[in-house]
Amino acid sequence: MAQRQPIKIGLIGLGKMGQNHLRVLSLLKSVELAFVYDLNTKAAEQLGETYGVQTHADLEQLLPQVDAVVICTPTVTHGDYIRIAAGYVKNIFVEKPMADSLEEAKALSDFAAEHNLKIQVGFIERFNPAVQQLKSVLDKSAQVISIDFTRTNKLSARITDVDVVTDLMIHDIDLALYLNGPVRSVSAHGVAQDQMIDFASALLTHQNGRFSRIQASRITEKKIRTIQATCVDMYVDCELVRKELLINRQSEIQQQDGGPYTISAIEQTIEVRQQEALLTELQTFVAFCHAQDVEVPTAADGLHAADICDQIQKAVRQ
Repeated sequence: MAQRQPIKIGLIGLGKMGQNHLRVLSLLKSVELAFVYDLNTKAAEQLGETYGVQTHADLEQLLPQVDAVVICTPTVTHGDYIRIAAGYVKNIFVEKPMADSLEEAKALSDFAAEHNLKIQVGFIERFNPAVQQLKSVLDKSAQVISIDFTRTNKLSARITDVDVVTDLMIHDIDLALYLNGPVRSVSAHGVAQDQMIDFASALLTHQNGRFSRIQASRITEKKIRTIQATCVDMYVDCELVRKELLINRQSEIQQQDGGPYTISAIEQTIEVRQQEALLTELQTFVAFCHAQDVEVPTAADGLHAADICDQIQKAVRQ
């Protein structure tokens, strides 16, 4: 089989996340990084020189050279860049959230369908090896009852344009949809200061009868990234930062000579491969561009997550 030619990718946006993408894209042999672009032309020129990649003050001078783009600009500009890029490429990766409002998410989803765009949304936690292993375990469960997601962080000075629901909780909203399927109802409460939500807790009831309980906070002085799944045959504890997976199973209940019952339990540690989620995510994007059979978060997934976000935000602010 002939080896595929590297796919030519342009990177738009060189903030903290954009620079992470730049680092990983530059390592991939399956990628030819054709250009980097940022409104801060000085920063773009410096990074372009460091990585040996061209840049230009006019984005539309660069777009005809590529097969795909990766968009890592501020959320409010995602739609603008998707619409510009669509005139030149069909393969687009856009960081999460896809848009800054439900209305814009709907418009972009429609736009993608109308223009036959292949959009992958940057829900990176799907590519966390601990999450991939968790999904494999849950797929084998006799019955999943509920999954709890907790994600906390100190308020980041980097994030000023979106609240905790759109910034942090959206990761777990996507995972809840990914692991438990479509949602039937949403309830939520939280804390908002000047309409900016810093703490939120939500209960999603899924169409298959499962529950997702999601909590996100930017006022907790500790970084937490955990998922706990309650199943009829096991309890699964997943730690996303350390990439650890523990399974607790009830092995047997015994009673001897009419005495008290004793319950034996087994704790099993599941090995999780230690691969960077961003690397897996971008490798999958390359495969997606090549029309390989891979599962990625699409524009439709971005819209579903935005819809749940909107319902949670409205419930908290009421």
